[in-house]
Amino acid sequence: MTGSSDGREVLLVVHTGRGSNLRMAEQVADRFAKAGIVLRVLDEEQPDLDPSCYRKVVATDADAAKGTELVLALGGDGTLLRGAELARSAGVPVVGVNLGRVGFLAEADSDALHEAVDMIVARQYHVQERMTIDVTARLDGEVLATTWALNEASVEKISRERILDVVVEVDGRPVSSFGCDGVLCATPTGSTAYAFSAGGPVVWPDVQALLVVPSNAHALFSRPLVVSPKSVVAFEVDQYGHPAVLCCDGRRTVPLPAGARVEVVGGSVPVKLVRLREGPFTDRLVRKFSLPVQGWRGPSGD
Repeated sequence: MTGSSDGREVLLVVHTGRGSNLRMAEQVADRFAKAGIVLRVLDEEQPDLDPSCYRKVVATDADAAKGTELVLALGGDGTLLRGAELARSAGVPVVGVNLGRVGFLAEADSDALHEAVDMIVARQYHVQERMTIDVTARLDGEVLATTWALNEASVEKISRERILDVVVEVDGRPVSSFGCDGVLCATPTGSTAYAFSAGGPVVWPDVQALLVVPSNAHALFSRPLVVSPKSVVAFEVDQYGHPAVLCCDGRRTVPLPAGARVEVVGGSVPVKLVRLREGPFTDRLVRKFSLPVQGWRGPSGD
């Protein structure tokens, strides 16, 4: 029997490149349909999905998730970041089910898909806000682009055989300059993504901070920095050097001519993440990265 939806709608975002993901989408659609919840899909994904998977098709734009309860992303972290982009613009939360590899941002793995969907149907979840960053690129004072990121904004070289020369600035004062493959500014959420791969620290998500992490820098001082969330971080591309590219969350890119300046500040609009269970970030870190904790005894008793 189909239940009453009370007007509930969910936007489904799927990594459609795998047949197994499409089958998962069909299972999700069936469960939501039985609960009377209307499922939306994106027009760019609709041709790959079985018609039974959706009731509505919407344009892939800033209004795609408007009026929904949440965005459900089936795939890896890249799919969740795509869903987060749509969710943020609509002011609704996003939840990810990992059908990829690590899927650090995802709330459930594929083997817990049915349980996760049942909890969403039953509204047994809470919403957590995550810090974002706002990013502005300029050249000679003129704005080239304004964008944002949940994980990180990176300035990277565009030619493999060349070095990117940058100056790092914090709060209007220069900190260091070096040749590198790139340099990035990350949020605590992004500390387990690109920043982690580049040698940055893991920062617990309830810590408000900005991370500055060089990538393969040629300098004596090229250590990661953790600065105030109220700081203004800037990267200046050498005006006599080579062009670069600004990349936010691996999704939004901006070409940077030599001499360009990128400024990063704490974001004005957070991303809302659905959490299905309470639990310490430590447990998520250990589970996702399969960290060795054998021999742990815990606090001693009285």
